[in-house]
Amino acid sequence: MGILQNVKNAVRQRSIHVAYVDVGSCNGCDIEILACLAPRYDIEQYGIYVHNNPREADILLVIGAYTPGWADRLLPLWEKIPDPKVAIAIGNCPISGCLFARPGTLIHPPVAAHIPISAEVPGCPPRPTEILQAVLALAPEVFRDYEVRVL
Repeated sequence: MGILQNVKNAVRQRSIHVAYVDVGSCNGCDIEILACLAPRYDIEQYGIYVHNNPREADILLVIGAYTPGWADRLLPLWEKIPDPKVAIAIGNCPISGCLFARPGTLIHPPVAAHIPISAEVPGCPPRPTEILQAVLALAPEVFRDYEVRVL
């Protein structure tokens, strides 16, 4: 194993790595997740880092109503995340389809029917503090062998 991989593993043991995927949203929840990165909420102060690469993630945040374009993409993306892993449904759309799930539409909620969801954060869109609370609440599940202290 290389030096770079050893450094990555050491950092991973002491922080939470999050990836998020939009499976068909109006971008309301996307804006709230990005607000978590802004100075007001600053999730990095809690040791939470956002990645685009699912292979470096511990937690997958799913936003949006499940559309047919994700039928063959979401499960392979979920399987790329190393164990232990959890998924959080952010907003009403991945939970129920919200206003997009009407007869005759191509929306197939809930996302929990397609990948295992450990927590749901309802709201249209939910507040950044609620998203942060869900991620921190699942931290002990991700780090079973490592003591995590929530400040």
